[in-house]
Amino acid sequence: MANLLHAILHVVRLRAWFLATMPSALAVAAACARIFESEAAKQKRTEEKRKKDLRALADKIAQYAQSVRRQFPKGTVVVSECDLAEQLRKRPDSVVTALNVLLKEQKVQRTRLTGYWKLHA
Repeated sequence: MANLLHAILHVVRLRAWFLATMPSALAVAAACARIFESEAAKQKRTEEKRKKDLRALADKIAQYAQSVRRQFPKGTVVVSECDLAEQLRKRPDSVVTALNVLLKEQKVQRTRLTGYWKLHA
C-alpha cells in the first residue's frame, strides 16, 4: 500500500510541471493569435461582436415591453428613445439601432412624435 501511494505521488510530481505550465502556454498562444490576426479577421470579429451586442439589446427591449405590458395590460406601451436608453443604461444611438432591428421584425412601430416608439409585447 505504501509503495502504491509512493508511486502515485511520484507520477503526480512528474506531471505537475506540465499541468502548471499548460494554462500559461494557452494564454500566450491566445495572445499571439490576437496580435498576429489579419486586419480582415479583426474587422470580422468586431462586426460579429457588434451584431451580438445589438441582438442582446433588442432582446432586452422586447423583454422590457413584455414587463410593461404585464403591468398595464390594457394600455399601449409607448416609450421615448432617451427614456429607454436611461432605463437600459445604454447609449441612445445604440437603442435607436436596436429599435430599428425590432422594426424590421415588426415588434415595434414608430409613432407620429419624433423619438417615440410603440412597443408590441
